Formats: sequence, C-alpha cells, structure tokens
Amino acid sequence: MTVPSEGRGLPGLIELREEIERIDNQLLDLVIRRIMVARRIGAAKRAAGLPLQDPDRGERVARRAATFARDNDIREEDVRSLVWSLIGLTRQADTPDS
Repeated sequence: MTVPSEGRGLPGLIELREEIERIDNQLLDLVIRRIMVARRIGAAKRAAGLPLQDPDRGERVARRAATFARDNDIREEDVRSLVWSLIGLTRQADTPDS
C-alpha cells in the first residue's frame, strides 16, 4: 500500500482512512440491499396491481431520517437530501427499463 505524503507524520491517519473505506463499503452494501428489497416490493406491488410509488411513504421516510439527524446533532437537510437521493436511486433501479 502506498502511503500518501499527507498521511506521513500524522499518527493513526492511515488507519482512520482505512476505517472510512470499510464504512463506505458497508454503506454501499446496504444501498445494494435496499435496492434489492425495493425491487421485491415493486414486484409484489405490480403483481397486486398497486401503484409503484407512494409519495406519502417517501415523505415519512425522510421525516424519520430528519428526526434521526436531529437526535444525533447532524444537519437535518443534509440527511433529508441523502435519503431522497437513496429513494431516487431505488426508484430508478426498480424501473423495468433499468
């Protein structure tokens, strides 16, 4: 592994960056799991003749995330934006043409 010059002389920096990489990988694994579950939900809705999207559900998910952010001293709008991005990504992945 090549040590970036900015990591020299800062004890623990490389290990912390490696931890961030592990966390990023876990987050991406969770995004993939979310997409897979959403596809199953979409298939169930199609089979039942139900609409694929429920705007109220998306808003409830975003509100729940905002509450989580507030409780953990994270900017609510940033978390809402992240959640809406996840919802959009999931919806795109569930589109039959994707």
